[in-house]
Amino acid sequence: MLWTKKDLLGLEYLSKEEIELILETAESFKEVTTREIKKVPALRGKTVVNLFYEPSTRTRISFEVAAKRLSADVINIAVETSSVRKGETLIDTGKNIQALKADILVVRHNCSGAPALLARSLAINVVNAGDGWHEHPTQALLDIFTLREKLGRIEGLRVVIVGDIAHSRVCRSNIWGLSKLGAKVTVCAPTMLIPPGIEEMGAANCCAVSCDIDEALKDADAVNVLRMQFERDELTAFPQQLEYFKNYGITEERLKRAKKNIIVMHPGPINRGIEIASEVADGANSVILEQVTNGIAVRMAVLFLVAQAQDKNAQ
Repeated sequence: MLWTKKDLLGLEYLSKEEIELILETAESFKEVTTREIKKVPALRGKTVVNLFYEPSTRTRISFEVAAKRLSADVINIAVETSSVRKGETLIDTGKNIQALKADILVVRHNCSGAPALLARSLAINVVNAGDGWHEHPTQALLDIFTLREKLGRIEGLRVVIVGDIAHSRVCRSNIWGLSKLGAKVTVCAPTMLIPPGIEEMGAANCCAVSCDIDEALKDADAVNVLRMQFERDELTAFPQQLEYFKNYGITEERLKRAKKNIIVMHPGPINRGIEIASEVADGANSVILEQVTNGIAVRMAVLFLVAQAQDKNAQ
């Protein structure tokens, strides 16, 4: 199939076929990362702007590396030293970037829906690099890409997502993406961190809820461990860190009771000793650093596809 969307705003808005197209395109771009010269001319002459209103290491650098490997010019805007500090609105910032003849705007924002607002207001491509508690589509895509690479399929897999479900855009994107590709997802957390209606997300009957991590892991093929976002602590809505690790932390002892070859994932940054033990994060079951590597290929695919759709629409 051909990609037709100007923007990538979330996996909720993509079909199974569109998700598979991104994954297949990423496979071809991953080969580029194995070359001595890790660059192709696919986006030569294009300008990609990274506009991040929240801190980021992996995502921002990954988008920058992906764009450069496609031969695009890259501009990183540090919001804390930009005109945003003088009161410039999100839309005005976006329109000025467009007026400077940028082609693709990659945006991370603390408000859900900010990338969609920009996409409606701008003619250039907009890619969501994480918005509030809504979605983080490229993180979920690289998670899914890694799972498929390691296990050979997505359909029929049992994937547990454990941690701060309530505040996690990564969780929401993974539910949409995994369920559309036929995986069974279980979200696991203390009751206070499970938002109402989470089981209704994704494809029908593909998302379950559990508060028992050992029961959830029993038949799981993979566990995606979310960072506990203690900085969002609202009216002491979080369990104590040591209490959480005792009851929900992914430890070697817990993995012994799971499938022998269970895949351990984490979107980062890792809080060692809070949501995951160091020996698990660095252990044989972990694919955490492989996720980071795969993020470049996935984001190359996303940038290439949205730019391709834009070029076709302009013809």
